[in-house]
Amino acid sequence: MSTCDLDLHQRFAALDAFLLRHQSLWRPRPFTELTLPWEAEHPTLAQWLRARSLEQAEATHNTPCDLPAPAPFTDLAQQSRTLTELSWLPQQVDTRPVARFNVDVPGRKWQQIQAFAQSLTFNQHPHHWLDWCAGKGHLGHLLARDGMPLTCLEHDPALVEDGQRLAQRLQLDAQHRQQDVMADDSARHLTPMHTAVALHACGDLHIRLMQLASAAGCGQLAIAPCCYNRTQAAAYQPLSMVAQASALHLSRDDLGLPLNETVTAPARVRQQRDQSMARRLAFDLLQRELRGVDSYLPTPSLPAAWLHKPFAQYCIDLGQRKGLTIDANAADWDALLARGWQRLAEVRNLELLRALFRRPLELWLVLDRALYLEEQGYQVRLGQFCPADLTPRNLLLLAERHC
Repeated sequence: MSTCDLDLHQRFAALDAFLLRHQSLWRPRPFTELTLPWEAEHPTLAQWLRARSLEQAEATHNTPCDLPAPAPFTDLAQQSRTLTELSWLPQQVDTRPVARFNVDVPGRKWQQIQAFAQSLTFNQHPHHWLDWCAGKGHLGHLLARDGMPLTCLEHDPALVEDGQRLAQRLQLDAQHRQQDVMADDSARHLTPMHTAVALHACGDLHIRLMQLASAAGCGQLAIAPCCYNRTQAAAYQPLSMVAQASALHLSRDDLGLPLNETVTAPARVRQQRDQSMARRLAFDLLQRELRGVDSYLPTPSLPAAWLHKPFAQYCIDLGQRKGLTIDANAADWDALLARGWQRLAEVRNLELLRALFRRPLELWLVLDRALYLEEQGYQVRLGQFCPADLTPRNLLLLAERHC
C-alpha cells in the first residue's frame, strides 16, 4: 500500500515513529556544534560529507534524497521519500483572463496565488470569502471576481487602504478591514457563512484562524501553512489529541528545520548570505578559543553593512556586543576567515543529513493541523497545490463541515 492511500492517522503514526527513531540525526545543528553526536556511529558518512565542497552542497541542497552518500544515508532518503509521498489536489480549469488582478504582484507570488485558487474545490459552493492576513488582498480579489462577497483582514493600515482602493478599481464586492488577528476581538469577523483562506500565514497566525474558524462554525477552510517557528511559545504546542499523545516534543529551533529548504536565490543574495555565515563561523571558532569554552555563542542579527568591514574589525565589534574584548593581534585574520569558509562547507554538507527530515517533520506538523480540524467536525483533504520549485511550502489543507 502506498503512503498516499493511508488515512491521516496512519500517516501521522508512520511519520511520528520515523522522527522519534532518528532524533539523534536531525536534532543536532552543525552550525552550532563542531562535532555531531552521530559522527561516532557513522564515521564513513561523516567523513564523506565533510570532504565535499560548498558548491557541491549548494547543488544538492533542494534534492538531498538523490545524493549517493554512504550508509545509512540512502536508506533514510528512501524512507523519507516514501513517507512524504503526497498526491496533487485537483485543479479547476479557469480560462477567464486574470491580467488585471496581478498588478504589483511579483511573478512567483502570483503563480502561487493562482495555483492556490485553482485548488479550492469544495462540495458546497462558497458563499463569502474571508482572506486571513490578506496584505493587499490579491488572493481574495482573484477568488471574488465572480461577484462573491469578500472580507479581507489585515493588520497594516497602509495595506488595508491600498487593498480597498484596488478592490474598488476592480469593481469587487470587497471589504478590507484593519484587524490584528491575534487580538481578542478578531473572532467577530468569522461566521458559518465564511470560507476562510490563508496562503502562507505564518505560525501562530494560521493556527489562530483554525481555532477561531472552527469555534465559529465556518463552513470551509483552505490553509497553506508557513513558518512553523513563528510562535510565541518556546516549545511546540500540539493541536490534535493524537499529536498531544506523541512522545515527540519539539523546540522552536526544531520547528525551523522545514524552512531550511529554499528556492534558488539570486547570485548576489547567495554570495552575501555565504559571506555572512562564513564570518559568523570564523568568529565562533575565535570566541571558543578566547573564552576557553567549547560551545556556541549566539550572536545578534547584523546589518548588511557589517560585511564591508575588515574582518578583524568585524570580529572586534561583534565581540564588543557580546562583552568579549578582542585585540587586533588576537588572530591571523586571513587564516581564521579561511577556516570559517571551510567550516561553512562542512556545515552545509552535514546539513544534508538533517535535510532528509525536513519534509517528514513538515508533514507531521501539517497532519497535526489536519487531525485537529477533523476533531472539530471537518472533512479534511491534504495535498500539494503547486510544484516545490515554486515554493517549498506547497502543502494545502482543505476542510469542509459535514453536510
